[in-house]
Amino acid sequence: MENIDHLTDKTYDICCIGHITLDKVVTPLAVKHMPGGTSVYFSNAIRNMDLSYLLVTALGQDDMQIVDDLRDKGIDVQTLPSAHTVCFENIYTGNLDHRTQRVTRQADPFTAGQLQPIKAKVFHLGPLLAGDIPLESIRALSVKGIVSLDVQGYLRKVKDEQVCAVDWPAKREALACVDILKANESEMHVLTGYKEVRKSAKLLASWGVKEVVITLGSKGSVILHDDRLHTIPAYTPETNKDTTGCGDTYMAGYLYKRIRGAGIQEAGEFAAAMATLKIGSMGPFTGTSEDVLRLLGERKKNLAKSFFRFIFAMQ
Repeated sequence: MENIDHLTDKTYDICCIGHITLDKVVTPLAVKHMPGGTSVYFSNAIRNMDLSYLLVTALGQDDMQIVDDLRDKGIDVQTLPSAHTVCFENIYTGNLDHRTQRVTRQADPFTAGQLQPIKAKVFHLGPLLAGDIPLESIRALSVKGIVSLDVQGYLRKVKDEQVCAVDWPAKREALACVDILKANESEMHVLTGYKEVRKSAKLLASWGVKEVVITLGSKGSVILHDDRLHTIPAYTPETNKDTTGCGDTYMAGYLYKRIRGAGIQEAGEFAAAMATLKIGSMGPFTGTSEDVLRLLGERKKNLAKSFFRFIFAMQ
C-alpha cells in the first residue's frame, strides 16, 4: 500500500473516501459480479468531468487489480491498508427501488491520522458500514474543507452476515460537521423519526447540515437549502437494468455541478438525469456531462411539447 504524504502539496476539487467492495448484484434480469461501493460508482461517474478528483480507499492486497483498473481509466487513487476487502451481496426483486443485502467480509476503518495529509475543497464520504469512518475522522476533515456525506453506511449493522437497519448514535455530533447530507427516504425516517420529507429535512438542517438531499427513488428527490425546499423530478429511464450505485451517481453529478457554481435546482436536475442514464445499464455510469445535458434537453423539449398539446386541446 502507498504512502499518501506526497499529497500535501496538491488540493483536489473533490476527494471521495470509501471502501471498494466485491459486489454480487442479483436482479430479475441477471446475476453479475463486479467491484462496487460508493468509491467505485462515484469515481466512475465523475471521472469524465472537468475537475481534479482523488479517491482514497482501502482493500485487501489480493484485490489490488481493482485499483489498477480504476487507474487505467485515469482515476487518481490512493490506497490505505486493510486486512480484507468488503464483500457485499445486493439482491433486487421486481421493484428496483428496494434490495436486501449480505456482508461476508469487512474492511478496516479510515482513521483521522491516515486522512490528515489529504487536501480537497470537498470531501465526499461514502461509508458502507457503521465503523468505516469514525466520528473523529469526520471532525478532522470538516476543518479542511466542505464535507459531503452519504449516510447509508452509518445506518447499517451486520448481524450473521445480514445487513440490518439501525440508528446512528453519534448523528447529532457528526452532522454538526457535515455540510451536505444525502439520505434516501427510509434513511431519512431512521435518522429523524419522521416520514414527512419537509419535516425531516428541516430537522436535519437544524442539526447543522447546510444542504439536505433526500432521494425518493422513482419519485424524484428534494433538496433543502436556506430553508427552501427544491423539488427535483425523476426522469424515466428507457430501461430499468441496475439501480446499484444510483445514489452515488446522483451525488457525483450534484457535487460536480455545485463545485462548478451551479445553483441547487440546476445541480439537482443534472444529478437526477445522470442517475437516470446509469439505471439504463449494468455497472457504473461511464458517460460525460454532454450525455447528461443531452438527456435534460430532450426531456425538457418533450415536456414543452406536452404542455402545448394540452393548451391546444383546451381551446
